[in-house]
Amino acid sequence: MENKKLTAKDFITVGIFTAIVFVVTFVCMMLGFIHPYVVASYVIIMPIVGAIPMMLFYCKVEKFGMITIMSVLFAIIMFIFGMGFLGAPFIVLAGVIADLVAKKGGYKNFKYISVSYGIYCLWICANYFPLIVTAEAYRQNLLDEGYSVEYCDSLFRAVNGKTIIVLMLISFICGYIGAYLGRAVVKKHFEKAGIV
Repeated sequence: MENKKLTAKDFITVGIFTAIVFVVTFVCMMLGFIHPYVVASYVIIMPIVGAIPMMLFYCKVEKFGMITIMSVLFAIIMFIFGMGFLGAPFIVLAGVIADLVAKKGGYKNFKYISVSYGIYCLWICANYFPLIVTAEAYRQNLLDEGYSVEYCDSLFRAVNGKTIIVLMLISFICGYIGAYLGRAVVKKHFEKAGIV
C-alpha cells in the first residue's frame, strides 16, 4: 500500500519551493513602488511569473497536505511582511481547496492541476483585504510612510470593495493560463513526473 503520510522529504520540498515562490513574489511586490496600478496588477503578474516554480512544485506533489502547508507558510509570511491577519484565513482556504482539486486528479491530471493553481493564486487577493476592511487606517498609514495623496487615491480607485471580485476572477484566470505557460517551460519535468 502506498504511503500517503507526509515525510521529512515532503516537508523539505515544501519549504524549498515556498522560499523560491516567495522570492519571485517579493520581486513582483517591489514593483508596486513604481505605481499603485501595479499593485492592482499583482493578480496578473504574480500568477504568470510564479507559474514556473509552482509547476515544478506540482511535479513533486503526490500527497495531500503539501499545497495546504505552502499556503499556511505564505499566510505567515504575508503577516510578517505587514499584510495583517485579515487575509490569512483566505490564503489557507485557497490552499486547502487547491490541494483538494489537485488530489481529485491524483496529482497527475494536468486539467485538475491547472484549476488547482488558478484557485491557489487567489491568495494574492487576500493581501488586498486590509485596503478594503481597514481602508481609512491603511490610507493614513501610507501617508505617514511618505506616499503621496495621488498614490493613495489611485490605489484605492484600483483596489476596493467594488473591484475585489473582478481582481479575484482575473487572478484565477491568470493562474489557469500561467499553469499552461509554466508547463510548457518545464515540460520535461512533467513527463518525468508522469503528469498528463
